[in-house]
Amino acid sequence: MSARRLGLPRRAVSQILLTQLAIAAGVAVLATGLFLAPLSAQLDDQAMRRALAIAQSAAADPALAAGVLSSGASADSPVQSSAERIRRATGAEYVVVLDLDGIRRSHPSADRIGLPVSTDPSDALAGREVMEIDEGTLGRSARGKVPLLAADGEIVGAVSVGIAYDSVRDRLLGAIPGLLAYAGGALAAGALAAYLLSRRIQRQTRDLAFSDIAGLLAEREAMLHSIREGVIALAPDGRIRLVNDEAARLLGLAPDATDGCAGRPLEDVLGAGRTADVLSGRVTGRDLLTVQGPRVLVANRMPTEDGGAVATLRDRTELEHLGRELDSTRGLIDALRAQDHEHANRLHTLLGLLELGLHEEAVEFVTEVAGVHRTTAEQVTEKVRDPLLASLLVGKAAVAAERGVPLRLAGSTLLPDRLVDPGGLVTILGNLVDNALDAAAGSAAPLVEVELRAEGRTAVLRVRDSGPGVPAAHREEIFTEGWSTKQPKAHRERGLGLALVRRLAERQGGSARAGEAADGGAEFSVVLPEALR
Repeated sequence: MSARRLGLPRRAVSQILLTQLAIAAGVAVLATGLFLAPLSAQLDDQAMRRALAIAQSAAADPALAAGVLSSGASADSPVQSSAERIRRATGAEYVVVLDLDGIRRSHPSADRIGLPVSTDPSDALAGREVMEIDEGTLGRSARGKVPLLAADGEIVGAVSVGIAYDSVRDRLLGAIPGLLAYAGGALAAGALAAYLLSRRIQRQTRDLAFSDIAGLLAEREAMLHSIREGVIALAPDGRIRLVNDEAARLLGLAPDATDGCAGRPLEDVLGAGRTADVLSGRVTGRDLLTVQGPRVLVANRMPTEDGGAVATLRDRTELEHLGRELDSTRGLIDALRAQDHEHANRLHTLLGLLELGLHEEAVEFVTEVAGVHRTTAEQVTEKVRDPLLASLLVGKAAVAAERGVPLRLAGSTLLPDRLVDPGGLVTILGNLVDNALDAAAGSAAPLVEVELRAEGRTAVLRVRDSGPGVPAAHREEIFTEGWSTKQPKAHRERGLGLALVRRLAERQGGSARAGEAADGGAEFSVVLPEALR
């Protein structure tokens, strides 16, 4: 049943306040009852012990026992005088002295002297002391009964003292106002604490109803797990609060990571590296690039009020691939444009030879030109049997020729068509050749040499260039995302190619390293175990 149907307020803070007040009032009432219950029993016990003490004091008077033995049951006997004196001095309701027959020798009402007592005196006459709450001729009272002993120690009667039960009840009722005052003070303090707490909750919940909060949580879950952007929420201590489905996919986590990662430190889930540094805030900035597995990600991080953060991830892998393809396409277009000019010059040359009647020279010229291109393609396909890699090298050779950088295959190159992942090797080789062409262009004797060979099921790739080389101090740093000595192009960021090369190599259990070529320049080596079938 909803709060509206019960007539309760809808706002969460009001419901919490009423609940806390009800709990505080219930606790106050319960505590008061729990205190009053033992208090009543304690007052009864005190009254009985007081009655017993008065009876013991009276029975200790030897004149009282002597009076029982020497005088009769009358209103003017010394026993009645002593008993009344004790009653008035102690404030007891009655002090009754009885003989061995249970006949009263004293009583506050003189007309009852000489009559049997209304309650059983056998225990006291048998020598036992008695404490009880009982009903007698004077009403309900707290009683104490003790045996009355003569000088020789023989029991000659008993003394019964009663404390009016109304006085005990009056003491109990008298304690209730003070107790209620304490309970009211405690209730007021609890109500004030409940009010202050409810005000804080009101600020934190934005004065929403429970149904609104539940709806917002349901909407948040649906939204976070349906959007095509990765979202990771972090606590102030760096632990993961939430990972949506897209973030788990982009980061290469297990399908159940959205629940299993909650509460775990970020480094335990992702491992040390740039991605963890970016998400944790150790690397700051907007649209930060990072590589996680085979993916290029763009990360942004926004701190929250409690000291945590929410990070968003976007997949930029396809965009990076498109950018590299655009670079290759532009290079091919430039090469085709240059070849177009060169082709026109060759046609003019051929036309001149024919017009001059130099037919043999014309045949030799055509044979030479066609043979150059055919020889390049044949050399590549003869040593590199995989069609994707061969096509890549033929295209890169055309681009290299346009840039004035010879691209050649090492003599030891021989790679069979048994690659497990030719696409990954195409990405690795393309990045390394592009970097080598950039480094070799403009050098005194430009050259790029590619070596591809198989060692059992292991593929070994080396790319050498005649550029300035890589200083020893930077040979590990160049594989870090974002590190580059080149100016970034308009359509994409720099510093990702070598990072991708190493990630792809490590994903296959291999390695990627930078070193120095034998003739100077740089040499990049990639070893891929189990790369061939």
